[in-house]
Amino acid sequence: MLRLSYTTLSKNKNLSLATLHPTSKQNKFQCYPKTSLFFQPHKKPVLVRTHFSRHSSSYTLSRNPKYKQVDSDDASFFSSVLGKQNVLAAKSIGGDMSIEDLEKYNSAWLNIYSGSSKIVLFPETTHHVSKIMEYCNSNTIPVVPQGGNSGVQGASIPVFDEVILNMSKMNKIRSLDTDSGALVCDAGCILENLENYANEFGLTMPIDLGAKGSCHIGGNVSTNAGGLRYLKYGSLHGSVLGLEVVLPNGTVINNLSTLRKDSTGYDIKQLFIGAEGTLGVVTGVSILAAKKPMNTSVAILGLDSYKKVLQAFNLAHKHLSEILLAFEFWDADSMDAVVQLKGYKYPLDGQHKFYILIETGGSNADHDQQKLLLFLEESMENNTASDGILAQDISQQKKLWTFREEIIESMSFRKVVYKYDLSMPISKLYDIVGDTREFLIEKGLHPPHNLSENKNIEIEEDKTFPILSVNGFGHIGDGNLHLNVVAQLPEKKRGDATLKDLDESKSKVIGDQDDKVGDIIDKFVYEWIQKINGSISAEHGIGIVKPNSLHYSKNDTVIKIMKNIKNMFDPNQIMNPYKVLPK
Repeated sequence: MLRLSYTTLSKNKNLSLATLHPTSKQNKFQCYPKTSLFFQPHKKPVLVRTHFSRHSSSYTLSRNPKYKQVDSDDASFFSSVLGKQNVLAAKSIGGDMSIEDLEKYNSAWLNIYSGSSKIVLFPETTHHVSKIMEYCNSNTIPVVPQGGNSGVQGASIPVFDEVILNMSKMNKIRSLDTDSGALVCDAGCILENLENYANEFGLTMPIDLGAKGSCHIGGNVSTNAGGLRYLKYGSLHGSVLGLEVVLPNGTVINNLSTLRKDSTGYDIKQLFIGAEGTLGVVTGVSILAAKKPMNTSVAILGLDSYKKVLQAFNLAHKHLSEILLAFEFWDADSMDAVVQLKGYKYPLDGQHKFYILIETGGSNADHDQQKLLLFLEESMENNTASDGILAQDISQQKKLWTFREEIIESMSFRKVVYKYDLSMPISKLYDIVGDTREFLIEKGLHPPHNLSENKNIEIEEDKTFPILSVNGFGHIGDGNLHLNVVAQLPEKKRGDATLKDLDESKSKVIGDQDDKVGDIIDKFVYEWIQKINGSISAEHGIGIVKPNSLHYSKNDTVIKIMKNIKNMFDPNQIMNPYKVLPK
């Protein structure tokens, strides 16, 4: 890494990084070895994931009595279509799998939600999916499409005993037009594999996620995933050119267009982007890959306030505009989680209230570097940034990204975390963090600000506070905040409480009925978002978690239209039941 002091930045064309000290204007750039010191971790702690909370107030679901329970005859049919090697069935329906063998498909990656499906199907072709759906629709057997199972809203797992349609064997790239960038592939292609393939032709995928090594492009489309490149390439509603979808009755919609412009009536594919598998099974995707930047730069800057984060964002637009790929931010507590739980050292000298990560990319290294240096110079000159570091090579760029990408995983090891994926105007983006903290202090759930410093504050003897901290991080460019409320609640297996069986064949409690703290936080956060016309889900979707909170973002008329669309495509209600729409 190179560390930067404020100096004659515009005269140093060959520099790739500096550490910023605005009071030391006469200092020269100092170059440190490429093996960065802060990535030589101290003894890494042994991490054991404890409890990771649900995200929405509890409610009870009843299994739809009209749904047929899968039996050995059904399993035999599926085997005749797919071959026995592509069917995992429980012993109770003629297979050879134990319940434990099927657990990984019945549970989400955070082990919060779990179902009780007795069968997992692995189609290899669209024809396979069509035959399965036709049969399930005729027999009223519910189906849940499953991709990489990396979501956090439980959309890709069964609630009860739905058939799991795992798309991992539909993983072929069908075509790539290197001139236009139109890439056509199966829905089960892993995002990182698509990125590596596109890179071979000088292209890059328009979406990038921390879960890129496991998530499927079909799942990305079905949840309208946002990710780290949204600022540059926008929503999947814009970059998806066409879809191949199998409807609940087995009908195949072959709409894998590679055209960028098509004004011939209704754009049907848009209905399936973000539908979370409730309208049909996405089997193929046509997506527009972008030209891969010939050179990239990544920097992390430390700032003293969210106001200065906004100043830096506006400054980045002024100086970087067309080469700005990403602008991420996180607060001190989010940085602490990564440093403490991953065993890293802090990337900057000292600690800061806020951090931003900026990535730029373009085709002219000298031109791009000069633009970046102008941005850094003005950021330091007007005291927007207090400190910073910028990578010298691709390896160091990836290491800087880890501070942002590993926040979610690091948070999952901090007792109970109430997670909220929120969308709002960027001017208000961090307000909700402070307001939530103040609300919890007023409720006596969070310690006062200066409890550790002010000995005069009177606290009841043995007083404990359920809430440990409130923090936020996210994507400034698209107004997306990930709000985290870290708590210490009585020891219990929250994963068991989240989808608790009352009677396996009849009903389940979604959420934790005993979690009154969570209910209080949910109500405050969602009402806060509703008042500013924000969204309760910016990029994670609704899944099983938030259907009964949908009214905070959608009015009754819109919800009614959504239900009408669902009924039109899926009159038997077999596609990913209990998800997205309220009861």
